[in-house]
Amino acid sequence: MTLLYSEVEEELRSAVRGLLADRCPPAAVLKRIESVNSVYDLDLWKTLAGEIGVAGLLVPEELGGAGASASEVAVVLEELGRAVAPVPFFTSSVLATQALLPTRDALLGELAEGRSTAALAVSFAASPYRPDRGSSVSVDDQGRLSGTVTGVAGAEVADVLLVPVAGDLYAVEGASVEVVPSLDLTRPVATVTFARTPARRVGACDLAGVLRFGAGLLASEQLGVAEWCLDTTLAYVKERHQFARPVGSFQAIKHRLADLWLDVVRARAAARNAVADSSSVSVAVAQSWNAGVAVHAAEEALQLHGGIGMTWEHPVHLYLKRAKATEIALGTPGDHREALASLVGVPGPE
Repeated sequence: MTLLYSEVEEELRSAVRGLLADRCPPAAVLKRIESVNSVYDLDLWKTLAGEIGVAGLLVPEELGGAGASASEVAVVLEELGRAVAPVPFFTSSVLATQALLPTRDALLGELAEGRSTAALAVSFAASPYRPDRGSSVSVDDQGRLSGTVTGVAGAEVADVLLVPVAGDLYAVEGASVEVVPSLDLTRPVATVTFARTPARRVGACDLAGVLRFGAGLLASEQLGVAEWCLDTTLAYVKERHQFARPVGSFQAIKHRLADLWLDVVRARAAARNAVADSSSVSVAVAQSWNAGVAVHAAEEALQLHGGIGMTWEHPVHLYLKRAKATEIALGTPGDHREALASLVGVPGPE
């Protein structure tokens, strides 16, 4: 097992970063969140899915995908986190695809080619330890679904909703989707309602396992957010002058950024370990650490940018909101720490 990036992964990173730099700079993301239309950039998504092939990374070659591993997916997530890119990669190509993989359903080929987009109809606040949180869906003897799921990410642009109910997975195309206010302006969430909605059973679903897999990879997105905040802040404090000196030359600033750099290095190790070893312990360690580091990095970026960091025109608020939103997605750091203590046999308070 190695935590280093392979040559193939670095080539993939370069392709994704180049495209995002050209098509998804911070100014473009700010413009999209102010639009009355959907926040999602579906043209960018089609390019990522069709020309670079990111949509099918987890799908085996015999089913129309790239047959890659979670390591390549993690690299893409790092870059998408650095750009807070409003595309449904995590919701469709990670969560929904992972849920669908054991069934080997024909829908996987459509997802891999980018012809269709799916969303797992599970609350983004659910966790491997509470997978049914925010969901109250049942199925009748005619295979119709009834109930509601709150806080579903990616539902707004999904062609197909994959709904886990009592250990089974159902594909639905006719549910009611209502976008609701979300802290993260670049990843909307929605309330999904089923009213005796026709559904197709596609197979069994280990929902806790899917959410654990997703939580492990979410650590890579959080790493990307933290890296952008650190790099952008370092560049700013070298240019910003106060008392005829660069702000970054003051010892207090140096210490804060040195501490943040160490935090980010540790976050990279935790994220890579969760990718290389997707065990419950590795995932819990990664989320226990990375969620907080992303928030801390964004807070430091906002503060060290001074007055300009407080403005709407500067993109740092997008990163802070993404970090805060992912801090409670797929389990809070507290949830993962509690699980970690149980997994490694650390006794809790009596």
